[in-house]
Amino acid sequence: MSTVLIALAAVFLTAPAASAAPTALRGGDRLYGAGGAVCTVGFNARDGGGAPHALVTGRCAATAGTWYADPGLTVPAGTTVGHSFPGNDHGVIRYTNPALSYPGEVNLGGVFQDITGAAAPRVGQSVCHIGRTTGRHCGTVTAVNATIDYGGGNVVHGLIRSNTCAEPGDSGGPAFSGTLAVGLVLGGSGHCGFGGTTYHQPVVEILSAYGLSLY
Repeated sequence: MSTVLIALAAVFLTAPAASAAPTALRGGDRLYGAGGAVCTVGFNARDGGGAPHALVTGRCAATAGTWYADPGLTVPAGTTVGHSFPGNDHGVIRYTNPALSYPGEVNLGGVFQDITGAAAPRVGQSVCHIGRTTGRHCGTVTAVNATIDYGGGNVVHGLIRSNTCAEPGDSGGPAFSGTLAVGLVLGGSGHCGFGGTTYHQPVVEILSAYGLSLY
């Protein structure tokens, strides 16, 4: 088990504004809330009745109750239905706009990777993640059941650690191994110019907590 202080984690919620509202929301895309709140969708999932949901970090889900597909807040997208932090760092937004589509894919930057399921990773497994700031980076899982201490009593347990890099703005991005969802980017250390360490909230835990499945 590892402990690390992530000084930049809170800043990771900030991302550049998009220029136009999408007609579809995928993993890696952004949702916008009042007061400048921005959340990156990790993965799309559905409940037992087939209703679509977005998996996001708990810190981000707590920043707004209503979410939009565009930074001008003109295209409704969904509402926050649950979040957990500290202890965990995960949340769920239920999509509510039938005019948008919610594919079970992640956006690699105009190219889409299908996601067919979720996996609890093992040490040494390959993993890639998408960050809204740095794009796609790949590496390997270096630890499971790791811990982040953000300070002030805000500790998150049971995390995945990898040697992929992340920078401010990347929080919430999807981490995957092939077509399998692995985690959500939480924070890290280092810089993508020379490498680093990133911590991920496991996806299988989020799905179990909210009774969801990937598609």
